[in-house]
Amino acid sequence: MGLSEAATEKLLIIADKISNQKYMSAIKNAFSTLMPVIITGAFCTLVTNVICSTTTDGISLAKVSGFAWLEVLSPIFNAANYATLNFFTIGAVVLIGLELGKKNGINTFAPAVIALCSYVACCPTTIDFTLESGDIIQVADVFGKNYTAARGLFLGMVIAMISVEFFSWFVKSGKLKISMPDSVPGNVATSFNVLFPAMITIILCSAVNFGVTQLTGMTLYDIIYTMLQKPLEAVMQGLPGLLILMLVAQLFWVIGIHGNQIIKPVREPLLNAAIIANTDLVNSGNFVRGDLNIINMSFWDVYMSMGGSGVTIGLVVAIFLFSKREDYRGIAKLSLAPGIFNINETMTFGLPIMLNPIMAIPFIITPLITGAIAYFLTVIGFADVLVYAIPWTTPPILSAWLATGGSMTAVITQLLCIAVSILIYIPFVMAANKQQLKNAEAE
Repeated sequence: MGLSEAATEKLLIIADKISNQKYMSAIKNAFSTLMPVIITGAFCTLVTNVICSTTTDGISLAKVSGFAWLEVLSPIFNAANYATLNFFTIGAVVLIGLELGKKNGINTFAPAVIALCSYVACCPTTIDFTLESGDIIQVADVFGKNYTAARGLFLGMVIAMISVEFFSWFVKSGKLKISMPDSVPGNVATSFNVLFPAMITIILCSAVNFGVTQLTGMTLYDIIYTMLQKPLEAVMQGLPGLLILMLVAQLFWVIGIHGNQIIKPVREPLLNAAIIANTDLVNSGNFVRGDLNIINMSFWDVYMSMGGSGVTIGLVVAIFLFSKREDYRGIAKLSLAPGIFNINETMTFGLPIMLNPIMAIPFIITPLITGAIAYFLTVIGFADVLVYAIPWTTPPILSAWLATGGSMTAVITQLLCIAVSILIYIPFVMAANKQQLKNAEAE
């Protein structure tokens, strides 16, 4: 077995383990379900600022003479934004609980409810409120935004997984089951069957949080956010962490495995939390540029996935310009329309790029280079920070414009990245020409 074959086999084993790992799968499925919620919240904030607001610093239709009436529509979009992005963690807890319950063989809504109750039991229900006089008062019986929006995400994920595992174990043990007569309706009997497992799980989570708070003076939220979520965000919202994650995805792609699906459980919580935080800051109106997260889910889609994974929009253009191979040109023609919407399986598996020593190299390095360029241009202030979530199928140019709320500097940056991708792919397209010629001569 050659070195490359051995490496491929090991990557296949790793990919299989990741795909079948129940926690990773539950997180991945939960975030896939939440994507419409994230995009809805971002869309509502975009409409509020670009169409309805008369106080925003940027361009707004409501500022145009005769359109000031649009401001009356702001409460509609603000309420929708609040219902989506500000309850993002709640949705994640419920869905992870539901997905994990299914994987544990409990096909009811009980695990989702138990996960939510356990999470709420671990969160403080008081907040400190500062009056205009400067005095601080404590308001009781409220659930702070920190625990419902993106900042509470990791605690929610941890509590959802732990609580559902405990609940499932108690239910499957059968020792806490309450047997009801056959005359009792099935739904009532099912509720009583899980009564004690639910009760013990929720109280146990609450007790653990209480004990930790008494011993350390910190809630579970404080500990998880400080020791887990914040450090991971620092890594993933830095360029090296992002490039490593992209490199892993691309390596899986070139051996025929859907790389984005493999890294999704790691990527989605961190990068989606970053874009949600940006949208929230823009919606509040109280922020400076330095508060925004440059690297987020939209950054990945806008600057590192144009035309699909590997920025294959550059490959399609390079083939049209320089390829002399009819098979390549035929695949490129088929790939043009889906490539506009960032779908490139026809290129990946039809050209093919996977297991292709020539095309695998630019496929791996191109998104790393375009990501680094976009990051640099954003850091120096040329390109505006991406602040809105967009569907990953949004065509290039439009995606940069929408994700920034109408920034032409972001559009220019994206066009520059596309141009760079074309330049990267050109030598490899020409090498493929020579390879075909050499094969023809050998025959």
